[in-house]
Amino acid sequence: MAVSLAKEPQTMKPLTAANKLGIYLPATPEEFRNSPVSRAELEQMRADPPPWLTDLRRTGPFPRDVVARKLGVSNTGLVRAGISDALTADEIAALVADPPDWLIRERDNYAAVQQENERIKSARAEHRNATNRPPKNR
Repeated sequence: MAVSLAKEPQTMKPLTAANKLGIYLPATPEEFRNSPVSRAELEQMRADPPPWLTDLRRTGPFPRDVVARKLGVSNTGLVRAGISDALTADEIAALVADPPDWLIRERDNYAAVQQENERIKSARAEHRNATNRPPKNR
């Protein structure tokens, strides 16, 4: 006789949920930081965000990867510039409006890396087409 066990919903740590939502965990409400989040709860937050989530997404503070994307630099570029704290939308806007030397330099570096990656990708595609090989799984 097989016993059917009720399935418990899959949960994730608050940090994982915050990463999936693109928000800075320390800026979230205490109840979010201190309890696991189910997949259903995460989907509900994505579909119908609570007011605190809407505010965080609009004004920040933002996690490093979001700050880097908004500034057009890499995460490593932020570290090189000494930016270790989360930034708000106003702080990001101030940097964009009057970019310091480090931001200009890091944007140039990031653009060069992106161009090189695109060149390599294109060269691989040309080589693949020339040799009639299927693409490698990467």
